[in-house]
Amino acid sequence: MKDAEFSDYDDYDYVTIHVVYGLLRAQVFKAKFEAANIPVLLEYESLGPIFGITADGIGEVRIKVPPEFADEARELIE
Repeated sequence: MKDAEFSDYDDYDYVTIHVVYGLLRAQVFKAKFEAANIPVLLEYESLGPIFGITADGIGEVRIKVPPEFADEARELIE
């Protein structure tokens, strides 16, 4: 698969492949995907990182990739 550039995709093209609680944990997945040349976005509410809250979905981080990378990214999660 060719290397993908972040700018090749629009935000709305991305699909959620995994959800974690806490931005630090999400950053670990992001680094893993970037090392595999998979474009990745982290989607989260700004309140969680500011106050460190991870209750009631506030600290939820959705890890998103372009659809054509979804299967490869899911394999890296396992």
